[in-house]
Amino acid sequence: MRPRKPAIRTCIGCATSEDKREVVRFVRTPDGTVEVDETGKANGRGAYVHATLECFELAIRKRKIASALRANVSEDDIGRLRADFERALRHRGALANEDGDA
Repeated sequence: MRPRKPAIRTCIGCATSEDKREVVRFVRTPDGTVEVDETGKANGRGAYVHATLECFELAIRKRKIASALRANVSEDDIGRLRADFERALRHRGALANEDGDA
């Protein structure tokens, strides 16, 4: 039996490819909202960002999340997505304790 190929995804922030386990998925749900998909399995159109704040900020600054998901992303959505993304990074242990919060 041949070993499985790793699932490779491209970060919309920096445009480099990485194993699926190293990126965070954003999804446009069937009802049109944009969310962080911590499971990586939610229904809807997906886009991936490296598990770093730098790539997330690049994707936001270049408006890549809205473009990749073909969705409208408001300033309120961006604030919510940033908080959810940081929570996902803390959950993964990828976010260092930068601002004193646990």
